[in-house]
Amino acid sequence: MVASPLRWRANPHDREILRLAVPAFAALVAEPLFLLTDSAIIGHLGTAQLGGLGVAGQALATLVYLCVFLAYGTTAGVARRVGAGDMRGAIRQGVDGLWLALAIGAVLIVVGWPLAPWLVDMFGASPSVAPYAHTYLTVSLLGIPGMLLVLAGTGVMRGLQDTRTPLIVSIGGFGANLVLNVVFVLGLGWGIAGSAWGTVIAQTGSAAVYVVMVLRAARRHGVPIRPDLPGVRGAASAGVHLLLRTAAMRVVLIVGTSIAARMGDPEIAAYQVGFQVWTLLAFALDAIAIAGQAITGRHLGAADVPATRAATRRMIQWGVVCGVVFGIGILIVRPWLPALFTGDDQVRNLLLGSLVLVALMQPIAGVVFVLDGILIGAGDGPYLAVTSVIATVAFLPAALLAYGTGTGLVGLWLAIGLWMVTRLITLGLRARGEAWLVTGATRG
Repeated sequence: MVASPLRWRANPHDREILRLAVPAFAALVAEPLFLLTDSAIIGHLGTAQLGGLGVAGQALATLVYLCVFLAYGTTAGVARRVGAGDMRGAIRQGVDGLWLALAIGAVLIVVGWPLAPWLVDMFGASPSVAPYAHTYLTVSLLGIPGMLLVLAGTGVMRGLQDTRTPLIVSIGGFGANLVLNVVFVLGLGWGIAGSAWGTVIAQTGSAAVYVVMVLRAARRHGVPIRPDLPGVRGAASAGVHLLLRTAAMRVVLIVGTSIAARMGDPEIAAYQVGFQVWTLLAFALDAIAIAGQAITGRHLGAADVPATRAATRRMIQWGVVCGVVFGIGILIVRPWLPALFTGDDQVRNLLLGSLVLVALMQPIAGVVFVLDGILIGAGDGPYLAVTSVIATVAFLPAALLAYGTGTGLVGLWLAIGLWMVTRLITLGLRARGEAWLVTGATRG
């Protein structure tokens, strides 16, 4: 499958891609802005507080994004049923996803609360950073059910080919988070705990909006809202391979944070900010991947393989172009960006070097995220799980070598680059083949 971005012409798929991707872009950018906002506010309290936010943020993200299948699996499943003309089945799958999210969220609070000190230690936080990380994590655990309900509710809307609603909810959540952080941290002087409480309240409010919307849709289509245990079990079973995929990816992010923490407090502080910039751009690029999930699922549900192929080629082109634009954008703002997050000269210098590598990886990331979304939309979870493990295996020795040889954050970011290139190769090979093009209302 060849998709050259150099021959850019109008394409009949552009309107649909942009209709889904543009609102998804704004909504996805709002998610990492939660932590970027926290970073900007907490960073001015001190380096140890910023490092604590970095460690706790990674631990919390690991717990939540292991469950990203609640969004991705729901998007693909709902979109297939929409393509097949089964709207009632689509809503039923969405309701099952919400119940599964609520159940998992409750379990994570019960399990995560007593394990919070261990999770902080696992990331290698220094004695000065650990107390702040523990405080942020223990408060934020209370918001996990809301975060997971947001994932599931977002998946329902995307599967219904609606990315505007997630945009509106994300803007509202980001605005609430910003106001609450300013009031709690700067106004009331609650410190890092105030930042965590602001995020918990904002995420829970966003979750309530999704629950109301899905329940209204269920009433319109005559779908029962009580838990359907076979349906909930089916949703969980369908998400197993996506869970393995996400777990392998989280290993990369956990190890990266752990190694940066062991390099020193300035290194973990700089890595925290650099990683949040990476995450911001990843979510932005993922907007096309979200469109890919919805479009691929709907076309395959309608048994339209030629349209699936054509849309795939065009979305890859969009991924390359957006990656190039984002990379150039980082290089332009790079001289001024570090000052927004810290007054520590050592942290600033480390961040300046990291941002160059982050910028250079954006074109590769654009293709990787698009292909990942397309294969998720196709329900190709088993292949994604295997190739994610392969990419992680490539990353680990490179990251350990960076730490052992003292190449610092530059070496660590190069290891992340190797991880991305491995994913590019494995996903690209799959997209060229036919095995992922399974049609019908359900993949199985």
